[in-house]
Amino acid sequence: MDQRYDLNGYNQKVSTPNHDVRMIGRKSLEITGVKQVESFDNEEFLLETTMGFLAIRGMNLKMKNLDVESGVVNIEGKVFDLVYLDQQTGEKNKGFFGKLFK
Repeated sequence: MDQRYDLNGYNQKVSTPNHDVRMIGRKSLEITGVKQVESFDNEEFLLETTMGFLAIRGMNLKMKNLDVESGVVNIEGKVFDLVYLDQQTGEKNKGFFGKLFK
C-alpha cells in the first residue's frame, strides 16, 4: 500500500488501497483499488481507480461482482484491451471520451 503523511506534520500514516489487475485467459478480470464505476455496457467499462481512469473494451462484458467497500470489481467476457486514460494523453482522452459518450 502507498503511504502518505498528513499535512499537519504529525507523520500519521494514511493508506490508500492497492490497484491491481488480474486477468485470466482474456475471459475474467479482477480489479482492485476501484473508486467508482463511471459507466459500463456489454462492450466497454470505465472505472476510476486509485491510479487513474481505466477503460476496458471487449465483447459480452458483464460485471460479476462489485464490492464497494473493498474496491474490487470482477468482470467476465472477452477482453480486447485495457487502457489507462492519463492527463498526458490529452488528445487521446478527448477522442476516447468522445466515442464513449456519443
